[in-house]
Amino acid sequence: MKQLISRLPALIRWILSIGLIYFVLFTVMRLGLYLFFNKQGYGLGQLADAFFLGARYDLRIISLVLLILLVLGSTPWLHPFKSSFGKKWWNVILSIVTLIILFFFVVDFAHYAYLVQRLNASVLNYLEDAGISTSMVWQSYPVIRLVLGLAIGTWFIVWLIRRSWRRIQASQQPVGKRLRITSFVVCFLVFGFFLFGKLSQYPLRWSDAFALGSDYKANVSLNPFESFFNTLKFRGNKFDKKKVEELFPVIKQYYNLDPNTASLNFERVVAPRAGAINTQPNIVLVICESFSGYKSSMWGNPLNTTPFFDSISRNGIFFDHCFTPTYGTARGVWATLTGMPDVEMPKTASRNPAAVDQHIIINDFTNYEKFYLIGGSTSWANLRGLLTNNINNLQLHEQDDWDAPKIDVWGISDKNLFLESNKLLAKQTKPFFAVIQTADNHRPYTIPEEDQHEFKKIDVPLDSLRKYGFETLPEVNAFRYTDYCFQKFMEAASKEKYFDNTIFVFIGDHGIPGNAGAMFPDAWTEQRLTAEHVPLLFYAPKLIQPRRVNNICSQMDVLPTIAGLTNTTYINSSLGKDLLDTTSKHFAFIFDPDNSMAGVVKGDYFYRTQLKTKKEEFVSVVNNDKPGNDSSVVAAKEQMRLLSQAIYESAKYLLLNNKKKLPQQQQP
Repeated sequence: MKQLISRLPALIRWILSIGLIYFVLFTVMRLGLYLFFNKQGYGLGQLADAFFLGARYDLRIISLVLLILLVLGSTPWLHPFKSSFGKKWWNVILSIVTLIILFFFVVDFAHYAYLVQRLNASVLNYLEDAGISTSMVWQSYPVIRLVLGLAIGTWFIVWLIRRSWRRIQASQQPVGKRLRITSFVVCFLVFGFFLFGKLSQYPLRWSDAFALGSDYKANVSLNPFESFFNTLKFRGNKFDKKKVEELFPVIKQYYNLDPNTASLNFERVVAPRAGAINTQPNIVLVICESFSGYKSSMWGNPLNTTPFFDSISRNGIFFDHCFTPTYGTARGVWATLTGMPDVEMPKTASRNPAAVDQHIIINDFTNYEKFYLIGGSTSWANLRGLLTNNINNLQLHEQDDWDAPKIDVWGISDKNLFLESNKLLAKQTKPFFAVIQTADNHRPYTIPEEDQHEFKKIDVPLDSLRKYGFETLPEVNAFRYTDYCFQKFMEAASKEKYFDNTIFVFIGDHGIPGNAGAMFPDAWTEQRLTAEHVPLLFYAPKLIQPRRVNNICSQMDVLPTIAGLTNTTYINSSLGKDLLDTTSKHFAFIFDPDNSMAGVVKGDYFYRTQLKTKKEEFVSVVNNDKPGNDSSVVAAKEQMRLLSQAIYESAKYLLLNNKKKLPQQQQP
């Protein structure tokens, strides 16, 4: 190996040497974090997975530096062995890079010592009060020793890099053109692979650290560059504590909180209510991709796209005025699981490393097995971090865990996801709470060949398609295929023992914006309510009496309602409510991140405001008449304005202040 390396071009040998020096440095820093801040009693052997993942994060950062050196250093005027200018240039650049690396680690260690968190972009907030912050740092940390250590560390690493250069310079040998090109290409591809981080569809993400099952392990595996730069894009999204406090009385009123509840205390312990099911029913929560209300049969769409779902909705508790807080799958999964609207802009909350710690009501189902079943990958939108970091003992099954083949970018087909999930659930001997997330009702609208002999596509004239909410034939057939998959799932599940004691819950992850003028009032199209209007069904033929409910409700209400149905005592610190509690208020919060608008659907109206310009809209959702100016309408508008503001400001606050809690049954 040594002989082979000695034959490589000098630039490649130097790059590999620098990579090794930096890799050792990063590893020593991670080991230092463990030695100085191991507050949880982990043995080094117990952190092997964290160190291995950390090495992959480190190689990503190091490879970025080496890739730049490879590309620029290969040019004649910046070549460190062929150009005197190139040699001086890289001495300066690598000295600066080394100083920056060590500076990040120094600040990271201080940040962790203070907050028990890896360095993140919130540290930049201290610059707004630079004088006070500087005094605090000076009085709290051995600044002079840290600066001296930073200088010595930088000098030592740079000395190693220069020493490596001198040794390689002294042992240079002629290298053929073919070997130069080959070594360049190989290094370029290897560094590119380390930058991507995985042999999979999705790159290595910060959220993979939280799949290790421990906040401490996650902190050990991350490095300050991953944690800082992944939070930098979210730095501008701040909550205004004063506004939250001022509007908290509105939250108390609409969420039935005790009037004596302390300000900003959203937490309430909810006891079982009368009429709840006491058989410890299983739960299967299906989050349905793009299950838009106006496109489906339950509201009389003439294309009759979902006849099977329509039939079971008549045999369950069906909420026909349910809205998602916003548009997009990642935001829909967030709202369903956390009970809060995702009001991050422009990214989504699941992508925010600072928001990875969230209380989820599923944990209050303490003696239940817990599953998250998806045909694709939870690396998408960093959902893995939200799931594995917050749901205790979660059994996560993704595309590589199923026997069925992948059919497209979203993994295995929904039909196979349902059938394989059914096999898994049928084997369970304990009560279970399973979340199934579908994907086929989404571009590229794949319908597997294996199903096309049974599932028959239809042909609809283009004018009819557009009149009833669709743009293309593949879209309408994919929507119909979703209904076919629901049917296959229910047929298979009904043959299993678990079926009779299971509540199946179906909720759209979001709707689809489009023209619903043939079926709904103008506001549904012009104010884009079609993008949030979805079906919500609780289906358990042996456990609940069927009825259709017209009350306005939200995707955020799903988990509190499930807990209320199942006789479960739970902690609710979210903005969701039990829809079957007769004291619950009926409204839905709507947030449009694309246009920076927030509002509320309540009663006969939809109110929203543009967050920057403060321009308001107030429209009817039951007809095309313009709201009048009589006192009741004016009062309704004012109430909705306050409610919208209260939920929006509270959601921003709760994003970082709704951390995991012990399940109610385990409270001391």
